[in-house]
Amino acid sequence: MTSTTRRDFLKVATAAPLALAALNLAHGTAANSAPSSSASPSPSTDKFDYVIAGGGHNSLVCAAYLATAGYRVVVLEGHAMIGGGCKTAEILLPGFKEDLCSSAHTVILKNPLLHDKELDLAEYGYELIHPDVVIHYPFLDGASVTVFENDVERTAASIARVSKKDADTFRRVAAARAELATMDPAKAATTRAVIYFQRLSNMTGFAAVNEIWESPYMRAASLSGGRFFGPLGSDYGTGLQAFSMIDHMRGRPIPKGGSGMLTVALGRYIEAHNGIILTNRPVVRLIIDSGKCKGVECADGTQYRADKGVVSTIHVKHLIEMAPRELFGDAVLDDVNLMQPELAMFQFHFAFSEPPKYPLAAGGTISSFESSIMEDAASIYALSPDNVRGELHIDDYPLQVCHPSIFDNCRVPAGYGLLKIEGCLPYRLKEGPEHWDVIKDQVADTIVSRYMRHTVNLNKDKILARFLLSPIDIERMNPAMWRGSVHGFDNRGGNFAPYRMAIPGLYQTGACTAPGGSISGLPGRNTAEVVLQDQGKTIQQVVASGRSKSAKSSAT
Repeated sequence: MTSTTRRDFLKVATAAPLALAALNLAHGTAANSAPSSSASPSPSTDKFDYVIAGGGHNSLVCAAYLATAGYRVVVLEGHAMIGGGCKTAEILLPGFKEDLCSSAHTVILKNPLLHDKELDLAEYGYELIHPDVVIHYPFLDGASVTVFENDVERTAASIARVSKKDADTFRRVAAARAELATMDPAKAATTRAVIYFQRLSNMTGFAAVNEIWESPYMRAASLSGGRFFGPLGSDYGTGLQAFSMIDHMRGRPIPKGGSGMLTVALGRYIEAHNGIILTNRPVVRLIIDSGKCKGVECADGTQYRADKGVVSTIHVKHLIEMAPRELFGDAVLDDVNLMQPELAMFQFHFAFSEPPKYPLAAGGTISSFESSIMEDAASIYALSPDNVRGELHIDDYPLQVCHPSIFDNCRVPAGYGLLKIEGCLPYRLKEGPEHWDVIKDQVADTIVSRYMRHTVNLNKDKILARFLLSPIDIERMNPAMWRGSVHGFDNRGGNFAPYRMAIPGLYQTGACTAPGGSISGLPGRNTAEVVLQDQGKTIQQVVASGRSKSAKSSAT
């Protein structure tokens, strides 16, 4: 294997200001930092089979399949490092490897690229760790609940500390769901349990937790952890968040070395299959020739031509401005116009002089991959009206706290702590979204102070560094996270962009396409399937051929 296949693709920043520049976060201004890629820029006269506009994990997945099929591909990433919402960088201090956006890689386990090993990413550095302590739910009065991976009894025992009745309910529901999973779907659909779960799912999560759980701790914990799946439990159709702990019990695996190791591995795979990856290449225009998309133009005027097609992971809100709008067709334009942002996200990153420890009522402490914090289940109703009014009442907003270095010690120097606190905050404040630049530090101080009260060992004196991303910063970091929507937009309306756009030769992938955002790689694989179909091929044929070539290469 050549050295090219082992490039890091990780931008190493030695201090937060450098990280800001590398990530193009300086209030939306472009950075001139050196690209993470060591490849020389390709001349604009170079021609490729496929040009990939954007280097997020879905576009890299698509590019990997096309490269496996033998096509000459080039990936153009607008930032200094590839990854989109799946990247890891030293944004705080040297040696502190922090995830910028995603951390848990749960959904992607179902993707055939991993499940069936269609792309052997383990060969290129992608290794998953499965923390046995998945999520801890601490409360200020010392009560807590803990979810353990694939361990009903251990989790139920934790629940029993706040309610024996709820522990018994948890066991019964877990058993019922496990039994249904083994049944024929058609037969299962007629059972009392499925009908009950379907009716429950139509309720608000808040109503459902009050119906299912006796303990106020279980009600609050179910909704704070249920928010990880997207919509708040105050919305109708979120009733199954009452069982979010059972879902989390399946595990929340993390890549060794950081979430960005997925895109590092994909980048190495693409280059090992003769693809090219170029960074600091923001695409600003689609090249349309005789009604077909024949390439792209970057901000510096460089053009990259495609013989067969262009695959975009640019948010469609921006993509439709890169060519005459009428070419996209009325149906797509209608769907794009109707796209609404989801509740915007914030991420506050901290380096500590020691890792967090949470108290247990029975004595001692516990450490976990994640913690989820909200004192009162009714607090789930605070965010939506605040979002409408552009106001902040942050006393008990649900918080998700990720500290994967507890289980992956290569991310942090020995003895130190690293965590990010994330959740939802209004994007458009009544003073305007730019007001976040004024109040971000104050809000972060309030939120981290609230968080540290749930630990036994952390205080402000132990904070070594911070890196703060407000909702508008998240959009600045990645324009595909439109209005701070880390999943692209609120896709509950189903108005996804098509994989095959109306302009011949133009394809779309990423969070704007089904099944939507999160680290699944499914939009990337789905788009690759469509692209290959247009070339008379299937993914199965391409994978089989790739395995055959690999076997022959190994034999020689």
